[in-house]
Amino acid sequence: MSSTVSDSVRPPLTLLSEEEELFRAAVAELAESEVRPRVHAMEAAGKVDPALTAKFFELGLMGIELPEQYGGAQGSLMMVTIAVEELSKVDASAAIQVDVQNTLVNYPLNRYGTDDQRARILPRMTSDTIGAYALSEPGSGSDAFGLATRAEKADGGWVLNGSKAWITNGGEASVFVVFANTRPDMGYKGITAYIVEKDMKGFTVGKKEDKLGIRASSTTSLHFENVFVPDANVLGEVGTGYKIAIETLNEGRIGIGAQMLGVAQGALNAAVGYLKERKQFGKSLAEFQGIQFQVAQAATELEAARLMVYNAARLKDAGQDIAREGAMAKLYASQMAERVTSLCVELFGGYGYTREYPVEKFYRDAKIGTIYEGTSNMQLQTIAKAVLR
Repeated sequence: MSSTVSDSVRPPLTLLSEEEELFRAAVAELAESEVRPRVHAMEAAGKVDPALTAKFFELGLMGIELPEQYGGAQGSLMMVTIAVEELSKVDASAAIQVDVQNTLVNYPLNRYGTDDQRARILPRMTSDTIGAYALSEPGSGSDAFGLATRAEKADGGWVLNGSKAWITNGGEASVFVVFANTRPDMGYKGITAYIVEKDMKGFTVGKKEDKLGIRASSTTSLHFENVFVPDANVLGEVGTGYKIAIETLNEGRIGIGAQMLGVAQGALNAAVGYLKERKQFGKSLAEFQGIQFQVAQAATELEAARLMVYNAARLKDAGQDIAREGAMAKLYASQMAERVTSLCVELFGGYGYTREYPVEKFYRDAKIGTIYEGTSNMQLQTIAKAVLR
């Protein structure tokens, strides 16, 4: 029984431009030819294959929105969304490496960096350097701005002390966008963003978490012990880190929504192929109306989520505020992915509960969508504030 995509699975109904369709096809081909053969090995090793990461750089997927002068593709958030969705149909771990690079690292560096910072850092981000975004801490998750990490002014720079937790790409990254509190007495207005490099004295990467899903993606802690960061590496104005963090997360939530679209679509594609092949009571499972209705419901929810995610990406590319739309897209897409992947495991029956078939991995990978880059409850809070203001 095949676990690959069924030829009869229709492509997304949402219209894309010709350029976007060509881009989607190119990333889909990359996912099939380069990612799929590596999925099981990367899952077992708990690490994205460095050769695959090199492919991402080579094909421009690690700098999609960055200007051409820095080696970027000068594309759009919509193109990032397409890339993450297509990669996630095969492997969510590979996809999140691309997503974080583009939405949580490159975006704030390009948006808030000085000319000098962009010239120094961005060419590396498009050629061979992985980045990470460091906001969460052991004691501040949803309370994102209750930071314990401190930054004290020193001659020519700042000294950072503290720890970060749940840092995606932490194991491979060499450049980190780090948030620290310079004036705890000022609350969130005392937070500043810094560009920290892996070789800075006193900076260490902690243990890699042993996770339920996206197991090939590294999630680590970070530790700062009297780490000196020069003034030239302050990102944006001192005290405006909260603004940078919020705006960056708004973009990042679109990427998570896209990841959840891909995870759900990958599971549904596999299930459709299986349902057409598996026979019970003298006919294929796909011929049973009870099965058909469940698949129809899943496909409808998936397409609704896709429309929400794409709409938010389009709005962001048009320069609109997407705090509400991004939260809605991320909330619904992650909830949908849980439902759809769970159904797909059931549609496979006992086989779905084994690692011989891909749906159990899609199911495990879907869970993180309701947690990182803002839990579902935090998305609901953001939406409620926008609706009730």
